[in-house]
Amino acid sequence: MGAVVADDGPTGVKAPDGGWGWAVLFGCFIITGFSYAFPKAVSVFFKELIREFGVGYSDTAWISSILLAMLYGTGPLCSVCVNRFGCRPVMLVGGLFASMGMVIASFCTSIVQIYLTAGVITGLGLALNFQPSLIMLNRYFDKRRPLANGLSAAGSPVFLCALSPLGQILQHEYGWRGGFLILGGMLLNCCVCGALMRPLEPPKKSEATKEVEEKKVKKKLLDFSVFKDGGFVIYTLAASIMVLGLFVPPVFVVSYAKDLGYPDTKAAFLLTILGFIDIFARPICGMVAGLKWVRPRCVYLFSFAMIFNGFTDLMGSMSVDYGGLVVFCIFFGISYGMVGALQFEVLMAIVGTQKFSSAIGLVLLAEAMAVLIGPPSAGKLLDATHKYMFVFIIAGIEVTTSALVLALGNFFCIKKKMEEPHTKEEAAEREELNKSEDKIPEDAKVDSIEVEQFLKDEPEKNGEVVTNPETCV
Repeated sequence: MGAVVADDGPTGVKAPDGGWGWAVLFGCFIITGFSYAFPKAVSVFFKELIREFGVGYSDTAWISSILLAMLYGTGPLCSVCVNRFGCRPVMLVGGLFASMGMVIASFCTSIVQIYLTAGVITGLGLALNFQPSLIMLNRYFDKRRPLANGLSAAGSPVFLCALSPLGQILQHEYGWRGGFLILGGMLLNCCVCGALMRPLEPPKKSEATKEVEEKKVKKKLLDFSVFKDGGFVIYTLAASIMVLGLFVPPVFVVSYAKDLGYPDTKAAFLLTILGFIDIFARPICGMVAGLKWVRPRCVYLFSFAMIFNGFTDLMGSMSVDYGGLVVFCIFFGISYGMVGALQFEVLMAIVGTQKFSSAIGLVLLAEAMAVLIGPPSAGKLLDATHKYMFVFIIAGIEVTTSALVLALGNFFCIKKKMEEPHTKEEAAEREELNKSEDKIPEDAKVDSIEVEQFLKDEPEKNGEVVTNPETCV
């Protein structure tokens, strides 16, 4: 893979928890909104595409599927690019790709060409923006990181509520080609967000201190050593199981209402209710997760959110009228917002700042496989049974199972973590530091102390959360 890293995150730098970090948070909010809402927003153009190219609805639905597959499946590629070139350059290129894909799609003459442009190229561009924005958010926030994650995650429901009506207006006024062209221009804002991701500058160090740091093990472009962390393995397994059922209810709830005999507009209003609740649930959950007593146990709050979501699915399976579906959407919006606000916060707490860029790429790759399996499998179950109840029950069981995997796995691995508080690499680094201290002149003693503090993973030096048995397996 290579060992030279251009953007490893400066060591010995305290996360500002504000200042320019708010600009980074704003950029992350925009990127998250585009990344999650755009695949759903383009669905408003499907009827026009069906009429234009003479294809079926299942053929046009592949556009959204490809967008999501690129967003999740290119995680390792994004990690390599970030570790090699840095967050800002990758996001600028990603913004150009996202815009270029939609602009070229407006001139396409076949559905396959749209797969390659609006699907593959735009999807890759969004992926190259989404992951680096989360990495920068992790570097700029420490004490306020749960709140920052909650606020940035709120971009998804906000943009979904905005892009879908906008897409309908663009389709009515300019047709699908004009709509694609305008949306492509809007995606250039991703480049603006990328420009906001200013790297943190490390403090000036003496030559003796630099020699000590150069002897540290250099990070690879894609760090597979995260799989040695039991907490990361458990999280990846739980997240993969979770996404099998997490996205199923929002996909089928509108069709559920239509089959109960309600008009299209009334059925579509259910998603508006869900999205509106989701907007407020994410930042509120981020505030709760940042509380002094809650934050060290954030992994258990995440498990509760998943159990809450799964239980809501199980209760929603018994809905027999519109009122029942409204209640389901309210509680699903709360639980869905909690999951969205906590999923990356928990991953950051498990792997730490330095390995997060590789960890998130590998997690998204694992989730990509589950995302492609979940909704289609639910659709086949619906075709076989013609009952939405079974679809919601299976989704609820899958999400609840993921919560149990995460909570029980974390609980039973606590003792192992306590018995091995230090790794061999840490011991070797400390020994090397002690040997080098004798060679360091007096005026460099202060800097060597700073390096020693970094090697001890002090939170005020590298922006990581203080790990204890309840935050990291």
